[in-house]
Amino acid sequence: MKLKLDRALSLVALGVIGALQTAYAAPVYEIQNIESYDLNGTLESTVNGYGMAVNINDQSVGISKGKKKIEVDEDNNNTVIDIEDGIPTEQRVIYSIVAPIVANNFTFTSDENGAAGSWLPTFASVFGTTAPKDTDENVPSSINSVNAFFYGINDAGLSVGAYTAPEQKVTYTGESDEFDFWYFREFEERGFVKKVDGTDIPLPPPYSVYAGDTQDVTLGGTSVAAAINSSNLIAGFGSTEIVESSATRIDKCIENDATLPVDVCVQGHQYPDFRGYRNINYQTRAMVWQLDASDQVTVTELELPASLDQTSDRVFTAQGFGLNSEGTVAGRSNVYRKDNKDKFALDAAYWQKDSNGDYHYNWVPMENNQLSSIAYDINDNGILVGSYRRYISGFVRDKFFYYDTKATDPVVVTPNDFFDKLSDRSSRPRDINNNDQVVGYIDSTSEKDKPRFRTGFLWDKNSDEFSDLNNLLVCESKGYEQDANGNWSRYKVQVTDGNGETLSYESDIRIVEANGINDNGTIVGTAFIRKPSYQYDEDGDLVLGSNGSPLFVLNANGQPVTAYIPRMVVLKPTTTGSACTIPDDNDNTSDQDYVRKGAASFAWLFALPLLWLRRRVKR
Repeated sequence: MKLKLDRALSLVALGVIGALQTAYAAPVYEIQNIESYDLNGTLESTVNGYGMAVNINDQSVGISKGKKKIEVDEDNNNTVIDIEDGIPTEQRVIYSIVAPIVANNFTFTSDENGAAGSWLPTFASVFGTTAPKDTDENVPSSINSVNAFFYGINDAGLSVGAYTAPEQKVTYTGESDEFDFWYFREFEERGFVKKVDGTDIPLPPPYSVYAGDTQDVTLGGTSVAAAINSSNLIAGFGSTEIVESSATRIDKCIENDATLPVDVCVQGHQYPDFRGYRNINYQTRAMVWQLDASDQVTVTELELPASLDQTSDRVFTAQGFGLNSEGTVAGRSNVYRKDNKDKFALDAAYWQKDSNGDYHYNWVPMENNQLSSIAYDINDNGILVGSYRRYISGFVRDKFFYYDTKATDPVVVTPNDFFDKLSDRSSRPRDINNNDQVVGYIDSTSEKDKPRFRTGFLWDKNSDEFSDLNNLLVCESKGYEQDANGNWSRYKVQVTDGNGETLSYESDIRIVEANGINDNGTIVGTAFIRKPSYQYDEDGDLVLGSNGSPLFVLNANGQPVTAYIPRMVVLKPTTTGSACTIPDDNDNTSDQDYVRKGAASFAWLFALPLLWLRRRVKR
């Protein structure tokens, strides 16, 4: 069932439809990348992992984030403490023009039939990046300065994403005696496509150089490649011009070049401040890049709504995030709603080709109580999926919607979620396959004024069935094991602390976001897995036991205190198992506030660092 925003059905009508609806059995899923009740979901020597996209051949791409803290023993003999099974302190990247640029994001592939192992994350070097396990702080040449992200993969195995330029440096000429160099890079974000043979092809934006009155300055601009179809057509966005306030800042850098090198001065403005904002900003437009057989790229800028007055100094933003085999691009753009200049918004949109192959902008109509909206993907049936933002019960929430672009009279439709009604739980889709199955995430709790936990969902348009992916898993995929009598219980993970004592805690795996689904139903996304927490002293160093290994944080019962970390997860439908019926502590079928029992910390659930473009887009 669902509610159409401009054709709301009465509750009575909804009840009748529900009674007539054909019964539907959602698929049962198994997690594929489990080994000994652990998830192989991130690169070696990194903390967090995220599954981003999957193609029809069960090849996927993902991102690892956060290098592990490396400890050396007191004799400084380079003995590395193994903290694989715990929660180390994540190395934080500090942005500074007087400090080396250290990357913290790494790309990987994962393949059901991978040479290194089924669904095992395998490092994929982008423009010469080094695997995190091979970096050595004592060997500067091995340290990555390039942050890289994968966002999409097509059925031929070509991947797309974005990366930063490598570090450059010039001799420091300032007044301090502490520094030897200034550090900068040519650009902060640039799209790319990676071929199966390992070739990396950059996708530069139309605008990258500022023409000043006395000299030109290479800014690099910005571009992102978000999706690629079977014709090697790539959707994304890029910079087309610099905004006036940013030009003023660059002019001042040129005027003050005797105090600070121009490139270094500009770099300082390119870095984000404590709020995450940058002082160098661009006019941004949705774009498509066509990669041909000879690796040549042709870029096409997609049009803005015709009603926008582009002669003004106003900053306009348009972005592409997904596309189908016909080349229709889904994304968002600034628009005057219904050509009313008092209703300026950033709304979901799609760009469609005409008979001449030219792209044209189409607005996904929103009502005034929807503050903004965004489209993430569109399938070959023309079904576009996205979310809008509005107040519900006094709080701003995001709601998943779909829009049939091929319908005679298309309308925005908001499916009901867990409770057979339009609840106040925020939900966002991430991907739709050609069977009209949608995956994404939704709030799994109902607190009104507190951060909410998230859970991955699967929605089927044909049956209008909305499911929590955790409720579709077999018991083994949720961290349970079965004894000889057929009884299920949580698997007991055994760990040894720094004093040689064996401790245990209960396994727990929860899917918190689904990012991609192929036409066979394979899903990739992010799951949280329970891990023990280590003790750190006031200086942030690991507390070591008598055997030189770290000590765990223990609760009053002497058991390890646990927390949750994100890892890439792969799910496939199964016909040999049944969905686990053991009740979870968090029962999403009840629209009530939820209080977690036990010692595990859910802080990570609130701060899930959804990092790709979908995550870093300002809403």
